[in-house]
Amino acid sequence: MSIANKYQVVQSTKTSQISSILLATLIIVLFAAPYWAGSGDLRLLSEIFLYLSLAILWNLLAGYAGLVSIGQQAFVGFGGYILFSLAMFANIPPLLAVPVAGLAGAIVAVPIAFLVFRLRGAYFAIGTWVVAEVFRLVFAQISSLGGGSGTSLPATIVKSIASTKSMREATTYWVILSIVVLILLSVYFFLRSKNGIALRAIKDNELAAESFGINIWRTKFVIYIATAALTSTTGALIYLQKLRISPEAAFSVNDWTAIVIFMVVIGGIGSIEGPIIGVILYFILREMLADLGTIYLLILGCVAIVIMLRAPRGVWGYFRDRYNIELFPIKRSVVFKNNKGVK
Repeated sequence: MSIANKYQVVQSTKTSQISSILLATLIIVLFAAPYWAGSGDLRLLSEIFLYLSLAILWNLLAGYAGLVSIGQQAFVGFGGYILFSLAMFANIPPLLAVPVAGLAGAIVAVPIAFLVFRLRGAYFAIGTWVVAEVFRLVFAQISSLGGGSGTSLPATIVKSIASTKSMREATTYWVILSIVVLILLSVYFFLRSKNGIALRAIKDNELAAESFGINIWRTKFVIYIATAALTSTTGALIYLQKLRISPEAAFSVNDWTAIVIFMVVIGGIGSIEGPIIGVILYFILREMLADLGTIYLLILGCVAIVIMLRAPRGVWGYFRDRYNIELFPIKRSVVFKNNKGVK
């Protein structure tokens, strides 16, 4: 038997196959949530899914492309304001305005990318934050959108989503869940593709990747535009659920970037599982410590420090290294085939 017949390249494991079945089952259960969960539970689940979307996208941008942005709130707020503008002034149905907001985010990200890509390291991070502040100041000057105090989505537009409040909440919930599933699967299959391999090569060693003919600038540019589009889409959904928007809230670095970075870091940056674990841990801690007021922020900071000291790769990185578990394997492995199959 030749070497080619003795070995086989695989991208999945038994653990990942079982986790895929469990994930599919969980998604089905979550899609049925409007039939078994209350209004408050739906809002909490929606908030979890929205933060998970932001965490996955920031992890793709920083954990894989090496673009550590602290200005992603620019696209969250931009998506929200585009949704309000289209719904209020162009009479576009809110649900239809959501993907349009994503497209607008991709378009506006192009000139921004040409600007911030001239910066490196900490200067890039600060540059993205400055861009977000410019966005905040610009939208604060638009009086038709409420200026600095913001505005609410008119009741007639809200009612156009669905005839009853419960149906509107269910519809918004289903759209949010669909978006997070789309983002998770898109990132997963992208990282398993040839372009994903190129991106991981850039992450490991840019000089070596360039020597193999990988266009580093173009690859990072595409990732930046894609994450901007999906972050804007997520931002539109955030404010479709809130029904009110203001510059301070929409472009808050604490709400839409700092917390997201916390989730990704404690969960495990540079892995698909990391943001999921980080989001779960954050919301567990938030619900447990909610009665402590602002003190819970200090506790979150202490938790982050302890995790970074004891598990520099995050919680998921610690368990992955210790038990060799991969729920979303993206790397190819060479395995030996015996007469009965793969070993």
